[in-house]
Amino acid sequence: MKVQPAGRTAVVEAGRTGQRVLMAEAALAGAVAVALFVREFPSLRREMRIWRMAGGLRAGRRYP
Repeated sequence: MKVQPAGRTAVVEAGRTGQRVLMAEAALAGAVAVALFVREFPSLRREMRIWRMAGGLRAGRRYP
């Protein structure tokens, strides 16, 4: 069986496929990050309110 060398089009298509996979992974990771932020947003708001009531940055010496 004679093996044909890969042409330039095969290499270019493989690069495009790799880029598509990376873009899909980035989109998936972004979606997961946004979903996590949306899910945790109410508790983050609550924690910020407590932090402000405790004095914020100015309360460094009062609450070690």
